[in-house]
Amino acid sequence: MEQVYIRSTSDGTATAVVRGCHEWQIAEEPFRWFERVPWWENSKRMPRGQGRVDVEVLQVQVRLGNNALSHLATWELVRDGSGGGWYLRGEELAAA
Repeated sequence: MEQVYIRSTSDGTATAVVRGCHEWQIAEEPFRWFERVPWWENSKRMPRGQGRVDVEVLQVQVRLGNNALSHLATWELVRDGSGGGWYLRGEELAAA
């Protein structure tokens, strides 16, 4: 998965996604949910010290730069399991 950076306001509202050297503006309010980490696929026991079994997923609709006429893309971003950065899951899901 490709790492991305989310720009936010001081109150935590996501405003843009930086992917490579391009900044994509978030056009609609993001949709957030949590998914279970499938630790059981690789181990018989939950890894020691890993109290976190869910990962945060953010679905965003973005457009390149400030161009209101540019096409929208829908991306799913997954937060690093350690609570760190965000990663783009798969490729762009849709463009309209």
